[in-house]
Amino acid sequence: MTLCESPAAAVALLETLYQEQIALISKRFARYATDDLGSDDRKQGVYPMISVEIPADQATETSNVASGRISDISRYSTTISQPKLYRRYLLEQLERITRSFTARIHVGLSKTPIPLAFAIENVSGGLSQYQKDALPNYFHTPNLVKTNDEIVDGGQIFNVDSDNALALFTAERVDYSLHRIRHYCASDPEHFQPFILFTNYQRYVDEFIEFGLEELKSGKADMLVEPGNRITRQNGKPSCPPIGKPPQMPAYHLIRGDRRPGVTLVNIGVGPSNAKTITDHLAVLRPHVWLMIGHCGALRRTQRLGDYVLAHAYLRDDNVLDDVLPPSIPLPTIAEVQLALTQAVQDETGIDHSQLKQHLRTGTVVTTGDRNWELRFEQIAKRLNQSRAIAIDMESATVAANGYRYRVPYGTLLCASDKPLHGEIKLPGMADAFYQERVGQHLAIGLRTIDLLAEEADAGTLHSRKLRSFGEPLFR
Repeated sequence: MTLCESPAAAVALLETLYQEQIALISKRFARYATDDLGSDDRKQGVYPMISVEIPADQATETSNVASGRISDISRYSTTISQPKLYRRYLLEQLERITRSFTARIHVGLSKTPIPLAFAIENVSGGLSQYQKDALPNYFHTPNLVKTNDEIVDGGQIFNVDSDNALALFTAERVDYSLHRIRHYCASDPEHFQPFILFTNYQRYVDEFIEFGLEELKSGKADMLVEPGNRITRQNGKPSCPPIGKPPQMPAYHLIRGDRRPGVTLVNIGVGPSNAKTITDHLAVLRPHVWLMIGHCGALRRTQRLGDYVLAHAYLRDDNVLDDVLPPSIPLPTIAEVQLALTQAVQDETGIDHSQLKQHLRTGTVVTTGDRNWELRFEQIAKRLNQSRAIAIDMESATVAANGYRYRVPYGTLLCASDKPLHGEIKLPGMADAFYQERVGQHLAIGLRTIDLLAEEADAGTLHSRKLRSFGEPLFR
């Protein structure tokens, strides 16, 4: 391990070591493809790693003491993948650490091999069937036993046999998700912005594209990136035709350079399974915030179609995260996000503060995994009544729960598109009128919220301590 004089030197060394290890794997694979790799050539490329040492009298760590360990140097370590992609994030985290502590930073090679599939795209192309079958005998495959969320879910806080975790995700966990992001969103991870909007309707995407093209035309943005890495710059000419087959959860990215915060919009479709899947993976990009802006069923007679719902609490009937985060665990609201959403509603609607509560309802949102929950209303009516719920959807609590798990600030602003308990069902004619009137405004509110939250992020006040526990990694 090499002692680095500065965060910049540490990140530069991580990039060098990573490229060297990828080059090693690439050369071995080239020899394998030409049947020139000897059976005695077993050298494998490994992930680089970084360790940070902090004197015990400066560390805020408590779990070591609770587990009976001597109060000594606190060492935090993690393996690193794609350091070039994470350069800005790594520099920010290391610089924050060196400002707060008398820290020593070491960088070197780990013992964790880089799986071939994470090092080279389309590894099986051009290989014979025999070569494909024999690949596991010469190259490492992903280790699914160790590719998990044990650190995220607190499973390592009393591990006395290894260093403390420096980051929430190991290199192999990061690589796993970066590849899944490409699959589900048809976008390279480098295009994703630190502020993310989730929606569940294509009409929001149409509005976002129209908004993005206007931003380009006015010189307020640099690029609009659509699925298939279709890039439109300020000249208005896309780099390629639209993708032939849309992915499961297409992502769109408005990249603004340093002028205003960049924004990514992901159409996650309908249902908590999609919401969990995409947030599981986007979490490794360490976004500043993610917000759910979609539609919901209003549950109170006094609510009107087109009114907004700001979730202050969630009734989790989605069930997809129950094994890792039991529904009994409360999801705190993030004050900075709630205030920004409220301010954005006022800014974009022009509603006077005295009238705001008539159009913006705050309360509990129910997230269900059953799209046809109305058919069993008699069975769930008492539970809805006890929860004092004001709206029901299929994604919001899932997005919030995974934001809580992954320490990503979260929030929900929904728009009431129907009132199923009160006879106002979402029928085609009514829905078209609603969509035409409200979707553009709703998206504008989400984008305005991002502007406000970017100011919080710049001031260092966005990432709430509510999301951090004891035994936390040093990296955000």
